Amino acid sequence: MPAKGDHVSRRADVAAAVWRVLASRGFDGLTLRAVATEMGASTGLLTHYFTNKRDLVRYAHEIAAERTDTRPLQAADEPGLAALRVALVNVLPLTPEATAMSRVWVSFWDAALGDDLLSEAQRARYERWRGRLRACVEAAQERGELPPSPPEDVAVEAAAFAHGLVVQALFDPDRLPADRQLALLDNFLAGLTGRR
Repeated sequence: MPAKGDHVSRRADVAAAVWRVLASRGFDGLTLRAVATEMGASTGLLTHYFTNKRDLVRYAHEIAAERTDTRPLQAADEPGLAALRVALVNVLPLTPEATAMSRVWVSFWDAALGDDLLSEAQRARYERWRGRLRACVEAAQERGELPPSPPEDVAVEAAAFAHGLVVQALFDPDRLPADRQLALLDNFLAGLTGRR
């Protein structure tokens, strides 16, 4: 039986391999064999950690959530519209690392649709994200940067715009490089400010 430190270290190796498989192959390509190959280990080694693919996928979700929640984010200088822009910029695939993160989450959506536990986790993540966007919208309205409108509706629209742009940029990166994504985001925000 390995020492506790070895177990923790090996689990970290597994987590890193899971992440690399997710980023390159998505959840559909996430198998015990693929992770073992990525680690240069046997599939048998992984069965000490995961009894089946569902356990592996749920662990992969934990890894994706942890990496998402601990990644460095841009911070807004001011509340309101500037903070809303930064919150949306933080989810766009503007760098190779952000692109890998986006690939993982987009592929995760499919896995979550077929698993009640993962689906609930995804619903809760969206609820938290929309809550942060809603707070930015409310601050922007208080500052007179956005016209009166139900903040929840604006938050849902902003989230939908950002994730729609993420998906398009993943499938057509040549047409939607970072500078074009940012220009489209600024056009979207300008449209919000011009509503009456």
